[in-house]
Amino acid sequence: MSANFELQAESRTERGKGASRRLRRAGRLPAIIYGAGKEPVSITLDHSAVWLSQEYEAFYSHILNVTVDGKLEKAIVRDLQRHPYKPFLVHMDLQRVSDNEPVRVHVPLHFLNEETCVGVKKGGGMLSHQSVEVEVECLPRDLPEYIEVDVGEMSVGDSLHLSQLTLPQGVSLTALAQGPDHDLPVVSVLKTRGASTAEDEESEGGEETPEA
Repeated sequence: MSANFELQAESRTERGKGASRRLRRAGRLPAIIYGAGKEPVSITLDHSAVWLSQEYEAFYSHILNVTVDGKLEKAIVRDLQRHPYKPFLVHMDLQRVSDNEPVRVHVPLHFLNEETCVGVKKGGGMLSHQSVEVEVECLPRDLPEYIEVDVGEMSVGDSLHLSQLTLPQGVSLTALAQGPDHDLPVVSVLKTRGASTAEDEESEGGEETPEA
């Protein structure tokens, strides 16, 4: 992983909406950390620190180092609630992870060579993204920050499916474990008015010029 996120947390005993409002007014973010066979613990974190961290895409697909009352816990973000119209966070759920137990995390897709895609640049088609993230399963040490999807050689009418993604060692897609019916398209090159497919170009190239 190319980035590390460190969060300092304190356990809390007060709960409820009133207590949470007081914490937020004091610049603290109410949260809970649970999992890995341990009891859930209600905690608070510095709102500004979490706010700055959550602006990075990698924050949601990384193992976070969360120090609770001086004790280090490794966790992933399971839920981050935002105020519906004000620029602040309301609550965060963190799930502890164990080094030897697989985790399931949604990881973003990074699409490469969109500007030079054959089906768009030469064929006049249009890229359509059916997914911008996928759920992966792996050990915490193998968790990728993102998965790259190269669309450079796609032609008009082509679709790239989940099974065609290049995954890092030790990483699998949870959808594919459910059977072939879940091998859904990730990105396609749609034919637009005036766009030509590879078959169109081949047929045009093979036509003979009629004699006068």
